[in-house]
Amino acid sequence: MHCNKSLLGGVSLFAVAVVACTLSMPGVAMANDMEQAFIKEGKFYANVRYRYEYVEQAGINNEANASTVRTRFGYETGVFEGFKVLGELEASNNLGSENYNDTTNGQTTFPVVADPDGVEINQAWVSWSGLPDTSVKIGRQRVNIDNQRFIGSLGWRQNDQTFDALFVENSSIPDLNLKYGYIHNVNRIFGEDHPLGDLASESHVLNASYQVADWLKVNGYGYFLEFDRAPALSNQTYGIRLSGKNPFNDVSFGYELEYAMQDDYGNNPANYDADYFHIAPSLTFGGLTIGGGFESLEGNGMNSFATPLATGHKYNGWADKFLATPVDGIEDTYVKLVYKVDGVHEIVDGTKFVAVYHDFDSESGSMDYGDELDLLVTRKLPHPDFLKGASVSLKYADYDADDLFTDTKKIWFVLGASF
Repeated sequence: MHCNKSLLGGVSLFAVAVVACTLSMPGVAMANDMEQAFIKEGKFYANVRYRYEYVEQAGINNEANASTVRTRFGYETGVFEGFKVLGELEASNNLGSENYNDTTNGQTTFPVVADPDGVEINQAWVSWSGLPDTSVKIGRQRVNIDNQRFIGSLGWRQNDQTFDALFVENSSIPDLNLKYGYIHNVNRIFGEDHPLGDLASESHVLNASYQVADWLKVNGYGYFLEFDRAPALSNQTYGIRLSGKNPFNDVSFGYELEYAMQDDYGNNPANYDADYFHIAPSLTFGGLTIGGGFESLEGNGMNSFATPLATGHKYNGWADKFLATPVDGIEDTYVKLVYKVDGVHEIVDGTKFVAVYHDFDSESGSMDYGDELDLLVTRKLPHPDFLKGASVSLKYADYDADDLFTDTKKIWFVLGASF
């Protein structure tokens, strides 16, 4: 079970805070109030997700067939004197033969499916809301900031990326949200058996968002990331993001516009600077959304714009060929269609279809990286009252390589439910 010093430190701080709070209260009243808040108002929860993943990759004779199940079980207390506590266990298990490379099982003659077996403390945090319009959370926690392009939990994989961290948020000024975080350790998706399954960190996160109107939300951020065991990933990034939606009769126009600049930071031995740009307009009418975009991550042939804590599966194709930016950078030009069925019949209503086409080039213009077609059909399922939700998905990615990487096809079948 994964339990490092940073997690224990967070738990110890929580214990000190609770003791300081409880000592100031009468014994009987304190005990009754704590029992009411922490036990009677608390709740257990669980989540189970089964996934079959198939990978066919040129240059590797064997095909990957991964059948895995992820199980989460947790407890969240009610609020006592502004304090709330959550603990969550997560287990990821292979079902059947291990005909895939999970990055730690030694099956290197198969394509990678990065879902290793393991049981760990996925979350263990305490939050405090004792100051007006302010929340403080310390311990192991799942963190998703903005669109997860820079910091996210990688929820697509069976094992979350979580953070042993302190985060403080304040919303004292209407429509303005301020966030600061200090990350002491990153618990990555590869698990504790991987040499880089944990990244000791001295990282600082600054993020501010202001909701000007429905059609305009402004985000500004500064991320200062430093990793002891992976110094080449250390960087500092400053950026601004604009997003919003504006309805015109039966049509809604949406957009995202983002720019960031990055350079080396802390213990990074390199000396570089790189830019990031993303524009993504969309039109929605009825159940159909038509969108597209252009995303550019700069590279100079030796170093490139890096997003080591991102939920990378959301970007640059579901085949995950560009989780690390190539040294010559990448330009991703894409079109996207989303259709959600509604008003046809209860059997199919709620079904969502997604199709995305990507064309990839190097940012330097020297190489054609190929193209990719991504397809998805997903639906929430009817479920009994004891389930919070159940869903089924079928997903496909087909990457056609040119000057980089190799042809890759992936198919997923996913069935999940929450309790």
